[in-house]
Amino acid sequence: MRLLLFLVICQCAINSVKTNKPNVILLMADDLGIGDLGCYGNRTLRTSNIDRLAEEGVTLTQHIAASPLCTPSRAAFLTGRYPIRSGMAAFSRVGVFLFSASSGGLPSEEITFSKLLKQRGYATALIGKWHLGMNCESSNDFCHHPLSHGFDYFYGLTVTNFRDCKPGQGSVFLKGVQKSLVIPIQITGITLVSLAIVQYLGLLKVPFQALGYCLLITAISLAVLIFFFYHFRHLNCFLMRDHQIIQQPLSYENLTQRLTKEAMRFIQRNTDTPFLLFLSYLHVHTALYASKNFRGKSKHGLYGDAVEEMDWSVGQVLDVLEKYNLSDKTLVYFTSDQGAHVEEISSSGEVHGGYNGIYKGGKSMNWEGGIRVPGLLRWPGVIQAGAYIDEPTSNMDIFPTIVKLAEAQLPSDRIIDGHDLMPLLQGKVTRSKHEFLFHYCNAYLNAVRWHPGNSESVWKVVFFTPNFSPEDSNGCYDSHVCFCHGGFITQHDPPLLFDLSRDPEEKVPLTPETESHFYEILRVIHQAVDNHTRSLHPVPDQLSWDNLLWKPWLQVCCSSLLQSCYCDYDSEGRLLEVHSG
Repeated sequence: MRLLLFLVICQCAINSVKTNKPNVILLMADDLGIGDLGCYGNRTLRTSNIDRLAEEGVTLTQHIAASPLCTPSRAAFLTGRYPIRSGMAAFSRVGVFLFSASSGGLPSEEITFSKLLKQRGYATALIGKWHLGMNCESSNDFCHHPLSHGFDYFYGLTVTNFRDCKPGQGSVFLKGVQKSLVIPIQITGITLVSLAIVQYLGLLKVPFQALGYCLLITAISLAVLIFFFYHFRHLNCFLMRDHQIIQQPLSYENLTQRLTKEAMRFIQRNTDTPFLLFLSYLHVHTALYASKNFRGKSKHGLYGDAVEEMDWSVGQVLDVLEKYNLSDKTLVYFTSDQGAHVEEISSSGEVHGGYNGIYKGGKSMNWEGGIRVPGLLRWPGVIQAGAYIDEPTSNMDIFPTIVKLAEAQLPSDRIIDGHDLMPLLQGKVTRSKHEFLFHYCNAYLNAVRWHPGNSESVWKVVFFTPNFSPEDSNGCYDSHVCFCHGGFITQHDPPLLFDLSRDPEEKVPLTPETESHFYEILRVIHQAVDNHTRSLHPVPDQLSWDNLLWKPWLQVCCSSLLQSCYCDYDSEGRLLEVHSG
């Protein structure tokens, strides 16, 4: 009897250890709208597997991305810190990395959850999109690469999925390049021609050698620019396994199936070891794609096909957990890096952006449509099933949540802006620890959210708003995304004030006449801004023009430029047949 009791106690202790150090699967969509999922009210797209996470877990209805753009949002997600703290928020117009051969990226000094979990014995993998830089000074130093930030295994893209990566899908650069370069080229051309005429007429003596140098530099610059954009797909759209390029340029054939297969294999390799899997989907960022089993099957064109293919992939991951009896030992989280890109329209006029439900705006904006994202968490038997939580939470909260579950220590030498979600998820508390959330547009403080402890209100103060184009639209269609400063925005003094608990659509700004505590609310929020600003310290700007620009010496190439950097070692990807219907 005593032996039996001893064995029961031992087994309980073992189960307790397993519960305390769960496996962690983080599923992140790209540019998915909160209104694209059945569990958030969509009735036309089929997302049964993602909806299953909601049914068996917790749905966060006020889950906020730390930024409405890919690069800063993902930096915040991995570090639990506002991107302004790590230099991953831009002061320039461009707020994300565009080239594989840029020198900026997530600094090595930053501590990611993958680093901390790896130290606690977790197997760690990133599969899919990274978008946080690769090299610093040479084409193989990999200072910003996922393997330098705590991941044991990487299979995916170091940059992102662009329209330019898929032939026939148009270009995200062409319009901007044309606008930016036409006038400088015209000025340069007119200047050189004028100098040549003045020289010929003898009105001004210009050294022929200097004129020749100017022409040569101009010609070389144009040639490099034309070469780069002509070969953009080959230079920037490639698939890597760890540090090796295995497919250049990227092939979209069975791409989701390949990413899913890699995820499933990683789980299968680590059934007896705690693991962290970050499956970062390329769906539904443009260029949109879907395999033949999903193409043309949804009610919303290619965008809907991509959403439903991603949902299939989520189902495959959940099924493999069931197969190996890992469901009860695994925390699964699903989100999007920011809201849907509402301005995405194909050259043929097809809508290629998602649906943000009732919320205003979208990607690149701090209106709710740009930052309110899906937040689903499932851990059977540990967190509530079928529960809805309407408290403000952040994608930065995942960092302290999983670090504590892995029994690792939170860094004590820096501010962590996220908060542990477990007390909220388990129903031990009913209020979020986030009294304030700060919403940045690149490096500019755009808005602040305040959820007072003694009130159900969620106040949101907006200091500036993007100028929509056309004016009566819901986005910046003329420029493809909204920008954060200068003539692209309208400053508000006093700032706009909304109560999101009563006006989640941000339709009617409050005034001193309609809100008796108007000035008191502004006073409290301005004080919070002052406290927050004092907590910031100068750091190198990872998204400066110098760090953003393409540097030829950082360019990776799996063959040679003469061969257009072509290779395809991902033979399984070409042959893979996955029954996904």
